[in-house]
Amino acid sequence: MREVTSLPYPVKEEEHLWIPLSDGTRLAARIWRPVSSDDEPVPAILEYIPYRKRDLTAVRDSINHPYMAGHGYGCVRVDLRGTGESEGVLTDEYLELELRDAEEVLAWLADRPWCDGHTGMMGISWGGFNALQVAARQPPSLGAIAIASFTDDRYSDDMHFMGGCLLSDNLSEASTMFAHTSCPPDPALVGERWREMWLERLADSGLWLHEWLQHQRRDDYWRHGSVNENYQAVRCPVFAVSGWADGYSNAVFRLMEHLEVPRMGLIGPWSHKYPHLGEPGPAIGYLQEVVRWWDRWLKNIDNGVTKEPMLRVWMQDSMPPFTAYVERPGRWVGEPSWPSPHTRLTEYPLSRYRVREPGEQIEEEEITVESPLSVGQFAGKWCSYAAPPDLPYDQREEDGGSLVFNSDVLSEPCEILGAPVAQLEVAVTEPIAMVAVRLSDVSPDGRATRVTFGMLNLTHRNGDSTPEPLEPGRRYRVDIQLNGVAQLFPAGHRIRLSLSTSYWPVAWPPPRPVRMSVFAGASQLVLPVRPITEADEVTPHPFDEPEGTPPIRTTKIKPGEEKWTVSRDLVRYRSALEVVKDAGVVRFEDIDLEVGRRVYQRYCWLADDFESVWGEVVGTMTFQRGDWEVRTVTRTYLSCTKDEFLLHAQLDGYEDARRAFSRNWDHVIPRDHL
Repeated sequence: MREVTSLPYPVKEEEHLWIPLSDGTRLAARIWRPVSSDDEPVPAILEYIPYRKRDLTAVRDSINHPYMAGHGYGCVRVDLRGTGESEGVLTDEYLELELRDAEEVLAWLADRPWCDGHTGMMGISWGGFNALQVAARQPPSLGAIAIASFTDDRYSDDMHFMGGCLLSDNLSEASTMFAHTSCPPDPALVGERWREMWLERLADSGLWLHEWLQHQRRDDYWRHGSVNENYQAVRCPVFAVSGWADGYSNAVFRLMEHLEVPRMGLIGPWSHKYPHLGEPGPAIGYLQEVVRWWDRWLKNIDNGVTKEPMLRVWMQDSMPPFTAYVERPGRWVGEPSWPSPHTRLTEYPLSRYRVREPGEQIEEEEITVESPLSVGQFAGKWCSYAAPPDLPYDQREEDGGSLVFNSDVLSEPCEILGAPVAQLEVAVTEPIAMVAVRLSDVSPDGRATRVTFGMLNLTHRNGDSTPEPLEPGRRYRVDIQLNGVAQLFPAGHRIRLSLSTSYWPVAWPPPRPVRMSVFAGASQLVLPVRPITEADEVTPHPFDEPEGTPPIRTTKIKPGEEKWTVSRDLVRYRSALEVVKDAGVVRFEDIDLEVGRRVYQRYCWLADDFESVWGEVVGTMTFQRGDWEVRTVTRTYLSCTKDEFLLHAQLDGYEDARRAFSRNWDHVIPRDHL
């Protein structure tokens, strides 16, 4: 990334100020804005997240917000109620209270003397979620949003569930927030009240995972904040961004299809990061694109944004399997609308272990599979967070426990853009079952790179709101949609479809092993083929090189650690996936604060005992300045029987090495068709 020190507008920063809310709570904010805005008001841009503006996002914020401020905007980072230095307690994600607070913040910003009355919202992940949700509430000042790595469907397409299957990310990300809500405010800003505020958070933030596990089907809890319930509620322009290595690319397609406002979509090769910091590369000049978006919709400058493709995507070239790509080769292609006029849904019938050519007549044949619990150990994370290496590895071992269908060797390249679908006729031996579907690019030497995947809890075959048990032996027709993707399959390679009846630890397995019959001849793979001859009919706007303002000064005090280890004990038949994500200790030089973060995850199982699976996440956060030292340790442990989930959690808070708070939780939650 090129560090920009000369900007069109000189910028001034207010490192900390309070935004008052109607109930008396104050939210902590940081503002960057043009010096000239004292006399010439500008639009305000809000990023509103729980990840601590003073330290944990301070480096990223210092790259993003001064840059946009230097292009004529008042940029505001606000910590949610109960996080950072903001008062109150945060008890769950995307609550009605959070969204009402956001509306109050926008109204407060629009009323500042330096603001011209127009506002925008931006954010990645949580900030992308709540910006979209706030847009659907139509606050009067909100003129546009720019969102990344988000969803419009909190149940079906978030880190909680996929196709009605319970994701292990539900455990790991609940544990992340368990750790974040336990962190103290900075005494340098809130004074002696810091301890009272910290103890209130420790006592009252709660165990979010318990709440999430009580809603195992799509109900009003998940419908709240799911904009796909009413796309027409969004009335302002939307710039929607994600990456193929992210878990949230599907929502970009849906917004392009269903919104009725000016909109633009962008999907690159990236993981869960802003595109100008994107990994895998190539990163792009995302901040320039965002400034152009604000200029068009908040300043009414006709800069050609509306003449560009609605959707721009990185068409990925074939690559060998690797867990941490630095770059993904490919090219940018553009689409004038979505669904694309350039793609055609092409049906490939399935025969015995084969993906056949469109139009072939195939005799029906029953093929069976019962997958071991080891299928999924090389799958990476549901969402790549880019540290440690968390992309899927070579799929050949996974395919050994799966039902595999291969195409003929391709005589010419094949490109797809969109969401593949496996249309299957199946029967199973148990009332609760799942199917995981993987699409892979198989090179001539046999290496298999997973291109995309999808899952379906078969009890959710008729919808996520009303799961129904299966009748063993009965045939069912099901469609499993895979995550959207843009991918080139080269000539000389094969396309592979792989089916398994478990996919642990990406998703929690069913209560018992399942043998599944797939009826070839009655099943098919549907690919969204984009003919290469049409690929460049729409030329996207060329992207500039990544830019940002210089990051704040930090010093690494203690190195971090990355670990991703699969182990098998062939004496006791125990297997495990261990993940360490340790950021080490970093000193923020301008505020003389040292911050440490470490997360340890372990997912285990015994042979093919489906009741033996369990996951554990331990998080440690440390904060130190001089004699002031705070440490929090959180542990979340989830196991199961065939009928129940067993949840245990611990929270300990330490001040100056003395334990100041301790609490344990134990919950038993019935399994609901899972």
